Amino acid sequence: MAIADTLTIEVAYANGHEETLLTLSLALGSTVADAVRASALSTRFPEIDLTRHRVGIFGKLVTLDRVLEAADRVEIYRPLIADPKEQRKKRAAQGKTMRKGSGDLPLPNDSSS
Repeated sequence: MAIADTLTIEVAYANGHEETLLTLSLALGSTVADAVRASALSTRFPEIDLTRHRVGIFGKLVTLDRVLEAADRVEIYRPLIADPKEQRKKRAAQGKTMRKGSGDLPLPNDSSS
């Protein structure tokens, strides 16, 4: 395979404990599924199951048959533990709001402390 017939891409996966970013050279016309297979990440991370895990390129969801372009970063996403919409509804029902970095700490002018 000549250099002109290849493209360089990255494949990324994080499992909560470890992040992996691999650089691969693939044939022109390769798909997202080809990149995931070539990365062999499912050998290192047996929990990867493309029937449950979604994939994307630079944060945008794509299908496994999407043809890759040079410099694409294929990302394998873990399934969500909880539905974010449901979590927001629960917080709203409890009268809580989420503030960046504050957790459940009271506001400085909060007289309940």
